[in-house]
Amino acid sequence: MTDQFDVIEAGERDGRRRWVGLVVVLALLLIPAISLLTSRDPVAEPAERRVAEPGAVDPAPAAPTPRRTRTPEPIRTITRVDAAPNLLTVPGTAKGDDEVLRVVFPDGARADVRYPAELALDEMGSRPFQGAWIDDRLREFVAPYGGEAEITRGGEPIRNYADNVTLWPRQAGSGMYGQVMLFSFGPWRLAMYDRGEGLTFDQRVDLAENLQGRVTEDGYLVLSAGGGVRLASPGDVVRNDPVGPQLWFGGGLGEMVALVPTPGCDEEAEAPDVIEVRGRPADMVCRGEVLVAATGPESFRARAIDGIRVTMK
Repeated sequence: MTDQFDVIEAGERDGRRRWVGLVVVLALLLIPAISLLTSRDPVAEPAERRVAEPGAVDPAPAAPTPRRTRTPEPIRTITRVDAAPNLLTVPGTAKGDDEVLRVVFPDGARADVRYPAELALDEMGSRPFQGAWIDDRLREFVAPYGGEAEITRGGEPIRNYADNVTLWPRQAGSGMYGQVMLFSFGPWRLAMYDRGEGLTFDQRVDLAENLQGRVTEDGYLVLSAGGGVRLASPGDVVRNDPVGPQLWFGGGLGEMVALVPTPGCDEEAEAPDVIEVRGRPADMVCRGEVLVAATGPESFRARAIDGIRVTMK
């Protein structure tokens, strides 16, 4: 009997505990729910459902709360990049079936270039080229066909050496070439691609301070140098590549002509690498003290080689 009562009593206690437990759980769940409901602001009825009291004046509608928006930053590829063509286009003067173009080389030498009008050399536009030694290291200064955008690609420079000189990272696919110093002279942009043993920081500072450029009244760029910088002279050749002052007409993927002042120019003269390594046939000829080199379709090369005459002033 005792065991039976013990079992029954134990069961009654378990039942009571279950009810008490359920009540506690429900209370714990209801209290936060009621608190949440009472703390919330009442939802306003839509305007179209509100009924105004007779004689009441409708209040002015509340101004909408402005959304917070982040002010966009300037797009650097637009604000930083000067995409202007890095070419000088000067109209030629008609002379019968020919045209005459007065040019200025980067060392300041002037010349008259006569060419068949159909060649349209003036419309191709010209760019300067100049080699220089920084201490005992040769470097070449090229006016990029695509201008500043060709070097910067909308990015940021590594550092500034002067107000008009910046340093840019090595460009993808540039082979043996390294970082690029970009010079600004008026509308012109000159790039110096490092190669081989790179220039030291002090050499770059010396170069930035001592390479000077001025723009002539007709728009040509003339360079000068001092300190540890020495410009290459007409006729200087390094590794079969002329590095003295030159003018390049055209470029990119189109036809191209290079005028290279070359004292004693003869059949042994070398054409610039920019003409010979473009993967297309090239022709050249000496016109007095100037080497004329051309690349492009055969008909274009023939007109350039046969028709261009250069008279140095």
